[in-house]
Amino acid sequence: MSVSKVIKQKNYEKVIFILHRHPFTFIPTLLLFIVLMLIPVALYFMLNSLFPQLFIDITSNTLLILFASVYYLSTYLFFYGRFIDFYLDMWIVTNDRIVDIEQHSLFHREITELDLYRIQDATASVKGFFATIFQFGNVDIKTASSNTKIIFQNIHNPNHVREQLIKLADEDRKYHMKDIALDGN
Repeated sequence: MSVSKVIKQKNYEKVIFILHRHPFTFIPTLLLFIVLMLIPVALYFMLNSLFPQLFIDITSNTLLILFASVYYLSTYLFFYGRFIDFYLDMWIVTNDRIVDIEQHSLFHREITELDLYRIQDATASVKGFFATIFQFGNVDIKTASSNTKIIFQNIHNPNHVREQLIKLADEDRKYHMKDIALDGN
């Protein structure tokens, strides 16, 4: 996906990072999906061995097929919603700003922008065994404003991203201080 389709880039703006959640963080959802898909199969074999007459009667067989179809459709819809949430969450870091795009559900998206010079602190946190092994974690960005809160969730190599954000924020702050000094004269 092209960045120009997601944000309107300024002519002097260069994309530094396009961040997504680490793929390892989707594995629990994938395992849950597999287990949910296997439940009707196990239920079929259990019911077939305990109550074989259920599958002989046309009415009960039709009802079981209907319930199984609704169950599978609901499971697919649940998985699709979780996948969309995982896949479409992204953070775009440029040399001027951060664009936080969060997909909360199928029809709910929030986009937040933060100028780099407003960043006061960035904190990287890696919690847990798998996060340490696979090097993913969160980067919490703090500003003076209490309105804007951006957290890069479960991104790859959060310490590197934090260091680069602090460097970019310092460079952008120097650039904006020159403009403020020129406007003051």
